[in-house]
Amino acid sequence: MKLSLYQVDAFASNPFEGNPAAVIPLDTWLEDDLLQKIAEENNLSETAFFVQHKEGFQLRWFTPMEEVDLCGHATLAAAHVLFTHLGYALDQVCFLTRSGSLYVRKTSQGYAMDFPATKIDVIGAPEALLKGLGNCEPREVRAGFDYVVILENEAAVKTLVPDFSAWHSLDKRGVVVTAKGDKVDFVSRCFFPKLRVNEDPVTGSAHCELAPFWARELDKTELTGVQLSARTGTVECQVVHERVVLCGQVADYLTAEISL
Repeated sequence: MKLSLYQVDAFASNPFEGNPAAVIPLDTWLEDDLLQKIAEENNLSETAFFVQHKEGFQLRWFTPMEEVDLCGHATLAAAHVLFTHLGYALDQVCFLTRSGSLYVRKTSQGYAMDFPATKIDVIGAPEALLKGLGNCEPREVRAGFDYVVILENEAAVKTLVPDFSAWHSLDKRGVVVTAKGDKVDFVSRCFFPKLRVNEDPVTGSAHCELAPFWARELDKTELTGVQLSARTGTVECQVVHERVVLCGQVADYLTAEISL
């Protein structure tokens, strides 16, 4: 069996920026354990698989460790492959996912994704979470599908050196640290050691948690977020009621064929 594989950099205007993702179109679904083995072999933070459906495309995302409920950058990557490489003719594509229907449309600046907003509530910080932060003192700790740690300033986000071993026991997907930006609305870093992704370069799904929070904090609905990973990435966000529109570009890196 031969499968096409596209590796692209999402939330990037050039290769080697943003967050790499593998995208594999399928005619029909393969067994789950085979999908997981392919994702592990790719060894990227996410591998996206999709199958055409009468209402759009069924889309699933796998880290090297397990399937996840939501992934922004791999959704962006999948849309790019459809529009750019597979001749998808419409201006908007609908993906049917574990997180409901997700829509991606072409824009003059790249692509815009329409995702559900995620509320993050104030919580008492688990001891393991604080241990992983070391000497970094959080201003506030909240939780959605990740623990979200609000720090005092951009410098604290940039210089944080986590103890990943402390976070393997946490009951959330990962840890997101954030602060008001010096030159943009907010900055962040995202860590998912449980998924064998210690630090994710650019995380669209985390901005479904971050954008609504910072929209309330800054009293504005259009925001620019920068993820301060080694590769960095910029995510333009718009909060519309219970939805978040995330905008970004995609750069091609690799087209290949898998032999199974």
